[in-house]
Amino acid sequence: MTDVFNTKSKIIITCNKRLSVYLKQEVEDLGFTIKRFFSTGVELEGTVNDCIPLNLNLRCASQVLYSVASFEARNPGELYNRLMEIEWENLIAFDGYFSVTSNVNNEFITTPLFANVKVKDAVVDRIKDKKGIRPNSGPEWNKTVLYLYWQENQADIFLDTSGETLSKHGYRKIPGKAPMLEALATSTILASNWDQKSTFINPMCGSGTLAIEAALLATNKRPGLFRMNYAFMHILGYDEQVFFTERRKLKDLGKKQIDFKIIASDISADAVSISENNAKTAGVDHLITFQVCDFAETEVPEEPGVVFFNPEYGERLGVHTKLEATYKRVGDFLKTNCKGYRGYVFTGNPELAKKVGLKAARKIEFFNGKLDCRLMEYELYDGSKREAGGRSLAKG
Repeated sequence: MTDVFNTKSKIIITCNKRLSVYLKQEVEDLGFTIKRFFSTGVELEGTVNDCIPLNLNLRCASQVLYSVASFEARNPGELYNRLMEIEWENLIAFDGYFSVTSNVNNEFITTPLFANVKVKDAVVDRIKDKKGIRPNSGPEWNKTVLYLYWQENQADIFLDTSGETLSKHGYRKIPGKAPMLEALATSTILASNWDQKSTFINPMCGSGTLAIEAALLATNKRPGLFRMNYAFMHILGYDEQVFFTERRKLKDLGKKQIDFKIIASDISADAVSISENNAKTAGVDHLITFQVCDFAETEVPEEPGVVFFNPEYGERLGVHTKLEATYKRVGDFLKTNCKGYRGYVFTGNPELAKKVGLKAARKIEFFNGKLDCRLMEYELYDGSKREAGGRSLAKG
């Protein structure tokens, strides 16, 4: 396989656990057909040129992996020999740079680093054999990246066309404390079924990720607008015109203005300043109303929509008894100030979630890192439940 840009092969798009349902929808919306769907990603078929729009458009993904070869390898020696058969000299420049990552479960491998070195040795030896010069390799993900998936006797070697993870969207120069990963933030908003054209309120906004992702969704601005280096650019045969054509499409998709309010508030002036700077980098600062205030003082427009809290969980930050009082106040604020809205509380602490004091209509499962979390949905009826039924904010 030499012309990977125009040759179809297996593509695996990975994501963090519990995000694949949102990733699947994104991929299908781009016109691709999913062949397999699993807890940490999706599988489809396509070329490396197909990987370019996937990298530029996807909000919930981590890596876009293009399969170079699948083979049997019982031990490191067999792995090396099979990798030596691949025409790496047609994929990686002899004066280039590449890195190797892996997911390995084989009886002969005690550390993935050993498997990574085997891959590196095979690639370097093959290219030196063919070209007389060896490429450099190391830990940086900013050039060509190879990914080895080796489970027992079955190995797959991929071109990781992303390089640096797609789960960070590139605008957050100042993360703030305990930030929510951008891919997770987007997924939780998609899970809320917010219609992307009604009020979005984010009290306790921290570094502003939820409000910024809401603004990016509402204006259809894709993550590819914030990034100019991907691993696919360093594979031999790359045509930059394909990238620039796709990037122009992204610019044409985006809207400049919205006709509803996105509000982000925090009691910390520093947090609001960080949020404003991040929003500026994302080009959406003019779409978000920022307020320095206690969350209970956050502006709540009459036109209903979604109000979204991501309070501290008590795992890394905050003191428990103090947080119990905070969660109770969150419930009081939702009940008293947000009638007609749908309320959401994202938390990794089920005991604190109970302190909200409202019955959750849905509890949607997520992970924040390794922490088991729930997005709690509260229907905040204005008047009788029957009256509220005629005013659904969910899509469809």
